[in-house]
Amino acid sequence: MVVSTLRERSGLGSDGLAAVLGQLEARFGQRFSRGLEIRRQHANTTTWLPNEPADAVVYAASTDEVAEIVSLCARYGVPVIPFGTGTSLEGHVNAPFGGISLDLSQMNRIVAVHPEDLDCTVEAGVTRKQLNEYIRDQGLFFPIDPGADASLGGMAATRASGTNAVRYGTMRDNVINLTAVMADGTILKTASRAKKSSAGYDLTRLLIGSEGTLGVITEVTLRLQGIPEAIAAGICAFPTVEDACNATILTIQSGIPVARIELMDALMIRATNQFANLDMPETPHLFLEFHGSTASVAEQSEAFGAIARDFGGGDFTWATRPEDRSRLWQARHDSYFAAKGLRVGGASIATDVCVPISRLAECVAETVADIAESGLIAPIVGHVGDGNFHVQPLVDLNDAEEIERVEHFIGRLTERAIAMEGTCTGEHGVGQGKRKYLEKEHGAGVGIMRTIKAALDPLGIMNPGKILPDL
Repeated sequence: MVVSTLRERSGLGSDGLAAVLGQLEARFGQRFSRGLEIRRQHANTTTWLPNEPADAVVYAASTDEVAEIVSLCARYGVPVIPFGTGTSLEGHVNAPFGGISLDLSQMNRIVAVHPEDLDCTVEAGVTRKQLNEYIRDQGLFFPIDPGADASLGGMAATRASGTNAVRYGTMRDNVINLTAVMADGTILKTASRAKKSSAGYDLTRLLIGSEGTLGVITEVTLRLQGIPEAIAAGICAFPTVEDACNATILTIQSGIPVARIELMDALMIRATNQFANLDMPETPHLFLEFHGSTASVAEQSEAFGAIARDFGGGDFTWATRPEDRSRLWQARHDSYFAAKGLRVGGASIATDVCVPISRLAECVAETVADIAESGLIAPIVGHVGDGNFHVQPLVDLNDAEEIERVEHFIGRLTERAIAMEGTCTGEHGVGQGKRKYLEKEHGAGVGIMRTIKAALDPLGIMNPGKILPDL
């Protein structure tokens, strides 16, 4: 199956696309757009991948409408590209073969909250901040925090994680079931609300991380957590990035249940100081957060402090009031935008890898040396508690030689992580940008993925050109 022949296989070519566009415009009216700017916004990429807009954008308001749209596209062999909030980093919402951008942002209803079961069901367009504001008064929160206010359907589709993953896991661990529209328009509910099941294949996990290539996620049932009695956040400076990573490794190996442990290298601290008007020392820092009872938070903090001192860590700067914690974590979440200020006019290329925690310090140290040797401006941040870190080269897109250097650097970074039994992407996903590394990481597994794709999407209309090489 070759996706480049999608329209030829339908037997209708451009006539099939015209039929789909005409029927969708008649059916959805103002919720249908062929405007170039709208289409370009829906192909937004926060990378150097070119903007590849769909032929039209349709705003769906229900699972039934999604099924109607997908069924029509399947009839004519027209691609469907699901769109949540457009915060993905690897070209997931691009439409390299045209088709329909299916915007789920109007599907933003919180369907049900079950406080006694610690779960809820939401439509795919609900964002994580919207959900947490809704459930806060019930003493609950949803812990997955990728930084951006992403849609929960998109977070499931990309298997997102973020700053809380070290304690609460990723979307893989926090989705109980989901509803999806498959490539032929069939509406599928993957599981019940039971916390565990041995009944049949795990269809939920199959669709989590599939990046819209197998189906369109329209509803998600999520695990919730009780808001902890006490929360304390703090920052701690270290002499080197390697010292900070080694302190992180020992913290995890010691079983300290830290909720968040984030790395920012010296260059990123400089950028953050400038962007957020802070005055942190320009050395590598760990940002931490502890959850639990007042006594357990104090115990966790003391245990980490002892480890930090062994690796040259300085005194903690604490934040216990909610507004102070929010300011601290907002500075961490704004690192993408802060880094752009390091080079006016430079494009920001965010990439990530993840390695076993025991290899973290080694991988980061080799990456730091590679950055220096390459002469790049490339700050580092990381969800280092689970071995995941991000590098953000700033590049002049008008300089072909510099683009080539950055491409080679990202290739070395990715191959370094895979060689250490890690992965080419811990949380950004594959999309278009990391497809070429999939076979190196998964080997024969890519063939199995192709078989699954062909079985569930024989026409290849679901977000084509993503994840799988040469499809």
